[in-house]
Amino acid sequence: MKPTICILLFLLIYNYSPAQQFIANYDEAKIPAYTLPDPLMLNDGSKVTSLKDWEKRRMEIYRLFGKEVFGAIPEWKGSVKSTVVSSKPNALQGLAKRKEVVLEFVHGNQKCALTILIYLPPNSKNAPVFLGYNFDGNQTTTTEPDVLIPDSWVNNNKELGISDHHANANGRGSAASRWPVKEIISRGFGVATVYYGDVDPDFDDGFKNGIHPLLDTKRDSTSWGSIAAWSWGLSRIMDYFEKDNELNSRKVIVIGHSRLGKTSLWAGASDKRFAMVVANNSGCGGAALSKRIYGETVGSMNKAFPHWFCDNFKKYSTKEELLPVDQHELLSLIAPRPVYVASAFEDKWADPKGEFLACVFASPVYELLGAKKFGATEMPPLNRPVIGTISYHIRPGKHDITLYDWNCYMDFASDYFKLKNR
Repeated sequence: MKPTICILLFLLIYNYSPAQQFIANYDEAKIPAYTLPDPLMLNDGSKVTSLKDWEKRRMEIYRLFGKEVFGAIPEWKGSVKSTVVSSKPNALQGLAKRKEVVLEFVHGNQKCALTILIYLPPNSKNAPVFLGYNFDGNQTTTTEPDVLIPDSWVNNNKELGISDHHANANGRGSAASRWPVKEIISRGFGVATVYYGDVDPDFDDGFKNGIHPLLDTKRDSTSWGSIAAWSWGLSRIMDYFEKDNELNSRKVIVIGHSRLGKTSLWAGASDKRFAMVVANNSGCGGAALSKRIYGETVGSMNKAFPHWFCDNFKKYSTKEELLPVDQHELLSLIAPRPVYVASAFEDKWADPKGEFLACVFASPVYELLGAKKFGATEMPPLNRPVIGTISYHIRPGKHDITLYDWNCYMDFASDYFKLKNR
C-alpha cells in the first residue's frame, strides 16, 4: 500500500472531522418538510391493528432495511469453534472473574477469528451481561496487563501503515473510561467486549478481509456492508453465550457507541435473542431520522464510509426523501423489547433531536404491543432521562460514552431485570 494512501486512510478512520469534509446543516429552520413512513401501515394500505398484522408489517420493514440500507447477509455454511484461551477467577483484585474466548470461523480454506473479553461477578450465573464492540482492541478497555491483544488489531494497523497508533504498550487501558468494568461488575452485571476489527476491518477494502470472504460468493447492490457484518458477529457471540453455563443468554444487553450504536440497533432488530438494546450517540443510520437532513446525512456518510452499508443505500445520498424507511422503524423492529437511545448536547453531528424523535415515532408500535407510550413529545432537559420501554436521555458534553451514560443504562436494566443493587 502506498504511503499516501496509508496517510489518507489514517486521517479518515482515526482523525475524521465532519466539519472538514462537509458543510452540514445545523439550523432547524432549514430542515426540509418531510413525511415519515408509517410503521403501522402495511404495503397494501391497510392499518396494522393486531399482533398478526404487526408480524407481517415487521417483516416488510425488516426486508426493506436489508435490501436498501444494511444489506442482505448470505447463509452461513461454515463451522465455528470456541476456545477458552485464558481464565482468571480473581481478576480486578478479586472483584470479578475473567476469561477470554476465541471464536474461529472456518469455511473452506478461509478463516476469521474474534476474541471475546468477558468479566462476570464472581458468584453469579444469572447476571445480565452487556455485550458490545470496542474500537481499539480489547486491551484498551482495561488496565489489566495480561489481557490479550487481538491479532487483527495488529494486522489491521499494519494494513493501514500505522505502526504506532497507540502509545504505552499498545494502548492498554486507553479506552477504560468507556468501559467502567469495576462499576459494571459492582452493580451486578457482566460485560463482554470484542474488537470490532476482528469481524471486519473498518476501511473500504472491497470486502476482501474479515468475515465477508467466508460468506460471499458474489456481490451485488443488496450485499451486506460492514455494519451488517458486525451485527452478524454479535449474533455469533450470542450463539456461544447460549452454550456457556456461566452466562445467562436470556439477559444479554447489546450496546454500542457511534457507528457501533448503529450496529447494536441492527443486531437487536435482526436477532430477537437480545433482551435489550442500547444505542449511544448512534446518529445517522442509527437512531437519528434520516429525512431531517441535520448534521450527518446519508450522503456524507456514504461518501466517507462507503463500506458501512449496501450499495443500494447510495441511491439515497442527497435524496433522503426517497428512502422507503426511516430510523423510527428501525427502533420499532426491536419492539416490544426495551431500547435505550442516548444523545450528547454538543454532538450536533449525530442530530440529538432526530434521535429523540425516532423514539417518539416508534412509540405507536410499542403501544400496540402492550408497552406504555414513550413519555415525552418534547426534548427533555439535560440529564433528565425519559424512562419507559423506550428510554432516552441527552447529557452535556461531546460525542462519547461516559460513566453517566453507563449509570443510566444500568439503572434502566436493573429495573427491567429486577436487580436488587440498583
